[in-house]
Amino acid sequence: MNARSTTRLLETGFTSGISGPVEQLWNRWPSLAEESSFDIHLQWFAAEDEGRTEEPTEQKIRKAREEGKVAKSTDFVAALVLLFSLLLIGILSPWMVRTMKSMLEFFLSRSTEVAIVSEPILPRAFMEYYLKLTLPVMGIAFLAAFLGNVFQVGFLFTTKTIQPDLNKISPNIVKWAQRVMFSAEGLFNMGKSLFKVGVIGTLAFFNVRRKVPEITNLVYGNIEDAAVLIGGLAFRLMIETAIILLVFSLPDYFFQRRQHRESLKMTRHEIKEEMKQSDGDPLIKSRLRQKMRELLTNQMMQSVPDADVVITNPTHYAVALVYKQEAMTAPRVTAKGMDEVAQRIKSLARDNDVPIIENKPLARALHANVEIGDEIPEEYYSVVSGILVKIYEMTGKSVS
Repeated sequence: MNARSTTRLLETGFTSGISGPVEQLWNRWPSLAEESSFDIHLQWFAAEDEGRTEEPTEQKIRKAREEGKVAKSTDFVAALVLLFSLLLIGILSPWMVRTMKSMLEFFLSRSTEVAIVSEPILPRAFMEYYLKLTLPVMGIAFLAAFLGNVFQVGFLFTTKTIQPDLNKISPNIVKWAQRVMFSAEGLFNMGKSLFKVGVIGTLAFFNVRRKVPEITNLVYGNIEDAAVLIGGLAFRLMIETAIILLVFSLPDYFFQRRQHRESLKMTRHEIKEEMKQSDGDPLIKSRLRQKMRELLTNQMMQSVPDADVVITNPTHYAVALVYKQEAMTAPRVTAKGMDEVAQRIKSLARDNDVPIIENKPLARALHANVEIGDEIPEEYYSVVSGILVKIYEMTGKSVS
């Protein structure tokens, strides 16, 4: 079958329909693809696949930190604890050997006594020796763990991470398995574990190979020589392992930071909801602004009856002015408005016998350039003073 006949067959099949078992298989194909458990995508757990394409906000990062969700490397802390503990053991090893020797002598000297079980001094002696040997190591391990965590996340104390969570007790097994085995985090952790095994095995091989002649000569030595050689070899191996793991925990720290950042990414809807929660619902805010404008307008209207004059553009603008010679250096705007508000100001002025003067340029200028409660600028002094003089003459007031 050539390419032309194949093309004709495909065109015929799509135009005339597919029948029989092939048709059934064709019709089921989308559902089969969707239901297949072997349809593996390389980016199953990428934030973009879940619609989380936006960088986390400061509020989201701060909330995650308050819940104990921070980026840190447990390998760094473990390596630091191991290194500090080994160094302290190396420093205190002579004293620890003497303490263990004293402990053995103490208990062996009393092992032949008949009342050894009922003797009350034995439990107390055991606790004393136990605390002497373990407290320094536990103390330095705690200090190393504390410093390792502070170095990575700073000072942070929260109890939310230890609160009971049913989701942790009964997790989604499928999602957990996918995250552990097929995600970038799972592959990284597997590679990290294999690397640790390889590093420790390699160090052990080279250290033991270097000491093979001395180890074979132990058949001619005593127990003390064997203990010194094997103990020194093990201590050296552990120190080298701790140092290498500490160095290679730095890439793990940066990887954990990246994964933590990815886990905090947000969808556009989440950002909008967060903005609503922090700034308030736009509808509620608009209603509050409307109520505030109404309140300010009502307060402004209450000052209109006390005004000396209302400067108006007959239909659009109205500005109420008041001038108290003993308290003001210039006339002050007590109310202003446009259209409906202007009509209300003029209505109140007429009801309270406040003079209304028509001056289109002055009304527009005062409305545009002077806020309520402010005194008029100097460029309007001459015009306004002329108006006030005429009003005072009409009402019988004196102008000093």
